[in-house]
Amino acid sequence: MASPASSPANRLIAYRVHDIAAGSFPEIKSAPPDRWWMDVSMGGWPNRCLPLRIANQLGWFILNNEKFEAEWSGGRDLNAVTFLPPTGKPFYAQSMFGGGIITFVLPYLFRTPPGWQMLVRGPVNHLKDGIGPLEGVVETDWSTSTFTMNWRFTRERKRVKFEKDEPIAMIVPMRLGELEDIQPEVRNIESDPATLEEFRAWHRSRVQKVEQNKQRDGERASIEGHYVRGETATGHKAGEHRAQLRLKPFADLEPGHPVPLPENGGVQRSWLARLMGR
Repeated sequence: MASPASSPANRLIAYRVHDIAAGSFPEIKSAPPDRWWMDVSMGGWPNRCLPLRIANQLGWFILNNEKFEAEWSGGRDLNAVTFLPPTGKPFYAQSMFGGGIITFVLPYLFRTPPGWQMLVRGPVNHLKDGIGPLEGVVETDWSTSTFTMNWRFTRERKRVKFEKDEPIAMIVPMRLGELEDIQPEVRNIESDPATLEEFRAWHRSRVQKVEQNKQRDGERASIEGHYVRGETATGHKAGEHRAQLRLKPFADLEPGHPVPLPENGGVQRSWLARLMGR
């Protein structure tokens, strides 16, 4: 395994852990800008929201390997989560912690450059009735362990389905140190005359647009489009503006082993493999 110090500053590595995966690895792909509900609801109107679409692309998806359904009785013990027929329980989905939590065992050990950590979260703006993702931050610049992705039921006796190739996790490299260096302040907008002038121009434009839309007799409202174009209401161009993110795909540099590798010559399996009954 390459040491963190020997990795280039921009390298994100996903090491396959064959003992966990049994030769089956979920696909990792750049998160797309689209979401099904954004296309279906309101005639695609949410797609005009650039901040929403940029957030949708802010990381990489880990996709579900196998379709399954599950239900929670409302209890706190491990058996309170039931994996339902006809598919039953996939080997990588567990009731590991109780309390209505489904745990996805991810067969990758991620390595980020020094100073970079990993936000592990649910797929952004991917709505799911009856269950919600739990987020965590992992220090992947030094840790030599894998992590899991967890979802918690929000309703008892609600049958939840995870489709094949549905995103079950989203990974976002981040710098906690830089976040801690931010100096938050609260000020009156009048203390920055230039920003105040720009804000007032935007506000006048917005009020005018709202009044115009009221006269459209039920037609879809139009938007100013300033933000989408990366400019203020007075026409001032942003120094840096993104209408789309272009994250690089994971390059598959080595073929996966066809069979699980035994740990320590087959003498002892990992705790995760034992827990999973393998």
